[in-house]
Amino acid sequence: MTSSDRLIEEQIAYYQARAGEYDEWFLRQGRYDHGPEMNARWFAEVEQVARALEAFAPSGDVLELASGTGLWTQRLMTTAQTLTAVDSSPEVHAVNRERLGGASAPVRYEVADLFRWQPDRQYDTIFFSFWLSHVPLERLESFWSLVRAALAPGGRVFFVDALYEETSTAKNHQLEGADAHAVTRRLNDGQEYRIVKVFYRPETLTERLTAWGWQVRIERTPTYFYYGEATIA
Repeated sequence: MTSSDRLIEEQIAYYQARAGEYDEWFLRQGRYDHGPEMNARWFAEVEQVARALEAFAPSGDVLELASGTGLWTQRLMTTAQTLTAVDSSPEVHAVNRERLGGASAPVRYEVADLFRWQPDRQYDTIFFSFWLSHVPLERLESFWSLVRAALAPGGRVFFVDALYEETSTAKNHQLEGADAHAVTRRLNDGQEYRIVKVFYRPETLTERLTAWGWQVRIERTPTYFYYGEATIA
């Protein structure tokens, strides 16, 4: 087993254990509350991404990779004809189901390690949020090959992830530099896990994706996020 394999195994265990407290990060609660000014900046930038996703208008058969607790699934539901959510954690699927309890269209849930998962069909739209940074650099090309295999002809991809910023994480977390490929994460009960965390630079990511045959456009928010759209060139 390689060091990358071990990190991925620990990463899966971390997100299974973190399912019940994951939303605290996104909602800026508890250890993730950095005060009114920074919290306001965070939510304003979330809305910037949300507006971009709304303009993108995910449509047709939609695939959400690393779907998590449903924070973005609920937005995808508004324009998707069908929605398939894939995540390695049954625990986050449970939260996701609860959040979408009143949704008018059904969601097909699949529990799978995305480094082993293979699509059984193709999709018009593929979406993933805060997942790309958990893909090791040496597996980035194979992940995008997976995305290509799952994308229907003329299909589109939308993604969002984190820029390197100390206040994006918990007060008792420490980032290990913009070029680090792993971080130590702590749960509310003090348990610690080592996980993949790669802060891909938008310009470098654009160059790589272009070389792999994608047409891509990536934007930044002022502090916290980058988001992009991609199609097969």
